[in-house]
Amino acid sequence: MIRLENVSYAIESRELVSGVSLRVGAGEFAALAGENGAGKTTLLKLVMGLIKPTGGDILVGGASTRGLRVSVMARTVGYLFQNPDRQLFGATVRQELAFGLDFLGVAKDEADRRVGETLDLLKLDPDRAPTSLSRGERQRVALASLFVRRPRILLLDEPTTGLDYRECVQMMETVSRLNREDGVTVLMVTHDMEVALDFAPRMLALSGGKLLADGPTRGLMRDEALLKRASLVPAQMVALARRLGIAPGEADDALSLAAWVERRAGVNAKGGMPDAGRP
Repeated sequence: MIRLENVSYAIESRELVSGVSLRVGAGEFAALAGENGAGKTTLLKLVMGLIKPTGGDILVGGASTRGLRVSVMARTVGYLFQNPDRQLFGATVRQELAFGLDFLGVAKDEADRRVGETLDLLKLDPDRAPTSLSRGERQRVALASLFVRRPRILLLDEPTTGLDYRECVQMMETVSRLNREDGVTVLMVTHDMEVALDFAPRMLALSGGKLLADGPTRGLMRDEALLKRASLVPAQMVALARRLGIAPGEADDALSLAAWVERRAGVNAKGGMPDAGRP
């Protein structure tokens, strides 16, 4: 669904993206990770067609972004900016959600139904002015304005920025449900390795505009050499499992880690194996 072929992007003599090739298939959920300035947001903008590559090509749904207007892309691709204020302008939340459907020519009855469903899904007050909402609430409204259009691809730039824990979980569970149940392809820029671990099965590690690695998120987070090159810190669960000497795949979440500790405690109580991490 998304294919990059030796893509580069430069401003004057500075190359922000260099020779990146990758594919993201229909229904995949992938995270773009890397230090500040790694090229993550630039790559996302290239996929959306907001900027055009200076080298190589990008195909979305089989069509090159070089020849597509952003307005055409927006019919099937939803883009969430890191700062929600860049894409909110409606007088009310309801108007904000309805605008995109009016742009797509959706019939009023269908538009009203979609808006109502989306408001309920994200628990938004339709009559509030977006400008009166908190940072986290505005982020949810911006995401809702994408959900309501039923895109086939979601491009998310730091979707959990400014959200508290509850809002973060609610936001990501909604995105995850769209991915699982509706087959929406998700490409997400994030600096939050906990979010990447919990929701994105695949991770793309960038550094200096180059793709360093592409693989299962849990596996890449255990690659200490890669993490150092990409200036990344693994999710706490992965770091803890590694310190305890737990094999990959044996305890990948809190429940399985607790079960592992309980089993190990039982063995130690019987005078069996030594505690993890001891010589």
